[in-house]
Amino acid sequence: MSGKRSIFEEVGEDRESAKDAPRQTGMIDKARRGVRGAIRAWLIVLFVMVAVMILVGGLTRLTDSGLSITEWKPIAGALPPMDEAGWSAAFEKYRAIPEYQLQNKGMSLAEFKSIYWWEWGHRQLGRGIGLVWGLGFLAFWLTRRIPAGWTGRLLGIGALGGLQGAIGWWMVSSGLSGGMLDVASYRLATHLGIAFVILGLIAWFVFQLGRPESELMQARRGRDVRLFGLSTGLMHLAFLQVLLGALVAGIDAGRNFTDWPLMAGGFLPPDLFALDPWWRNFFEDDGLVQFMHRMTGYLLFVFGLLVWGRARQSGNRHTRRAFDWLAAMLLGQMVLGIVTVMHSSPWNIAILHQLGAVVLWVLILRARFRAQYPIAQSVRGAA
Repeated sequence: MSGKRSIFEEVGEDRESAKDAPRQTGMIDKARRGVRGAIRAWLIVLFVMVAVMILVGGLTRLTDSGLSITEWKPIAGALPPMDEAGWSAAFEKYRAIPEYQLQNKGMSLAEFKSIYWWEWGHRQLGRGIGLVWGLGFLAFWLTRRIPAGWTGRLLGIGALGGLQGAIGWWMVSSGLSGGMLDVASYRLATHLGIAFVILGLIAWFVFQLGRPESELMQARRGRDVRLFGLSTGLMHLAFLQVLLGALVAGIDAGRNFTDWPLMAGGFLPPDLFALDPWWRNFFEDDGLVQFMHRMTGYLLFVFGLLVWGRARQSGNRHTRRAFDWLAAMLLGQMVLGIVTVMHSSPWNIAILHQLGAVVLWVLILRARFRAQYPIAQSVRGAA
């Protein structure tokens, strides 16, 4: 038998051996981390697809292609016309709507095909997003790999996606009759708004799944409540600006009043509230709609700088850096918006402006997330 050792020697030796031994983690913890990583990767794929969907939708609007398909067939519509008879039938349906009769009369079949493919591609991408979501969700659900509390969140994304498809047809149908040359601007704003909500939810979930649940719970104790509240207000104001941008795009308001900082030589555009009833002007008068978009842009920029100034007081360098990126993109987006208007919104600059809105939206959410869940740092890092 080995000799007796004091209790202090045993404890000391245990501590020395513990230092040398590799740290062991439970298999359950490893499995949970793996599941979170897999779901996060799936959501990142969905995020990229939704972002591309927003840009393709913008190009569909800029090329006046959104009314080229006059029917909503979620299943049968997945296939384009397969022969000349099919193309002729699709073209005949397009020639029966006001956009063709009042704006594109005399369009050739080849020209029709060019706008048809934009709208068809937009719808196909929507179907692809639904398929990726459905297959991914079923795979995680059937294998019981969805973490506790996440089933409802992931289902919510799918529900919003289905609602978005119905809203898309509601939007398109507004331009098929009644002398409309384009879709109703407020329906377009609703469609784009839901797209940004979906993108924002996916981004937030990706941020959450990027860190262990225990770490998030610990980080929440050190959140900057005031900065989180200010960034929440900035998020809401940015969302309002997105909706106003959709109204501008819906009535081509960005192609008029190309002087800056004035509008037609004055602070206010001419002939305000010329439409009757008066409330239509907020949706259909190009001067008033662009004026609202401009003023909200200025307000967003000023408020964003105030939020950034408050973030500079944070002791967390990761949080400060997130708001630095936000402020830089906010400045770039405002400049890009001015350039877009002064060049009468050509499609190549206008789509960059829409891409800028997507990037700014995600950076605002990222900064807000960092205010709510600051990344731990050493005292030296804080200094």
